[in-house]
Amino acid sequence: MTQPFVFNPLSPEFARDPYAVYAELRAQHEPFYYAEQDIWLLSRMADVQRVATDRKMVRSLDDVQSEEERRAEQHKRNWHDMPHHERFVQTNLLESEGETHHRLRTLVFKEFTRAMIARQRQAIQTFVASKLDGLRYQSEFDFIEEFAAHVPGHIIGRLLGVPDQDCPQLRVWSENVVRFFDVGRDDDDKALAEQATKEFYLYLLDLVAERQKAPQEDLLTQLMRHRDAGRLSEDELIATAMLILMAGHGSTIDVLGSGMHSLLRFPDQYQKLRAEPELITTAVQEMFRYESPLPYFHRIATEPCEVAGQSFAPGTRFGLLYGAANRDPEAFEQADQFDIARSPNRHIAFGKGAHLCLGNHLAALDMDVIFSTLNRRFAKIELAQDPEYKPGLSVRGPKALQIRVVPT
Repeated sequence: MTQPFVFNPLSPEFARDPYAVYAELRAQHEPFYYAEQDIWLLSRMADVQRVATDRKMVRSLDDVQSEEERRAEQHKRNWHDMPHHERFVQTNLLESEGETHHRLRTLVFKEFTRAMIARQRQAIQTFVASKLDGLRYQSEFDFIEEFAAHVPGHIIGRLLGVPDQDCPQLRVWSENVVRFFDVGRDDDDKALAEQATKEFYLYLLDLVAERQKAPQEDLLTQLMRHRDAGRLSEDELIATAMLILMAGHGSTIDVLGSGMHSLLRFPDQYQKLRAEPELITTAVQEMFRYESPLPYFHRIATEPCEVAGQSFAPGTRFGLLYGAANRDPEAFEQADQFDIARSPNRHIAFGKGAHLCLGNHLAALDMDVIFSTLNRRFAKIELAQDPEYKPGLSVRGPKALQIRVVPT
């Protein structure tokens, strides 16, 4: 007898290999109803792209709901009784829609230009080199906790204007806030997210006060100029700064870990990159495709719609499984192969449509500099032990990654 399909993204089996589950979902050729979250999961690239780029599919219904309906939805999702989280996280750029989203995105997009990102290369190179200098006498170390976890937050922190010594605390706050977006969250996670948001807010409030007295050439000062010109409110300033710092932490750390793990799992690809360092650009994009660090986002239908041949009512929630779409054999040849020279590589690890990740170029630059520098510094890198991956649906990355190295 055929066993019924069971979807359990919190299981150890799913953490070890979600792609076998994703393949089962794609094989059904229709959306899968995940009753526990009251959401329809989409796993094929064509369906995920269609919903992600449809302007009638939104992340939040706040613009079309009454206050009573909005509060009822908050209670249903257990997003209520979190005053700081509601004020600065549930209404930020990522969670906004319509005119508000367009206004905030336009302001931030003007600051995150390709030219501005490119100017960060030397600063990233200097910081990466300093962290590796501190590890030069170690033949074995945890790639994530002793190296990768320190880099992205410091880079985005410096860009925004956060002192280096404060960046480790920002990572803790960011991870505690982001955890509450995953399935299986409980009241302890809720309390942690609210407390982290409050502490994050108070910290940024002090930093804004410092910049008010002594403006700097940093992103926070520029956002404050937009506030002073009436282009965003004080709360929007704090929420935007908080979002930029949160987005610059966890997902990049995760993809650094999974990217390194992928190289070491496929030694032929690792040796190919060492022999052809010019492949770093395509290698980085393949790391994002092969182990997408943010494999799940949602959209909500604002009108009656048809998805994958089925009809759905307004208010239906769809789960976009970017991690599954990026392994769809209908979109990629040998989709389960890690190929650092893959081209074209039209993955959607950074999302699609109006909510395309604004920090994707900075994340890619971080990866470029880091892996290029590692290959110059070490003649050999190998796994010391197989890693355990984080559980959950919303993140993908190893908890730790113990490696052995031989200097050049």
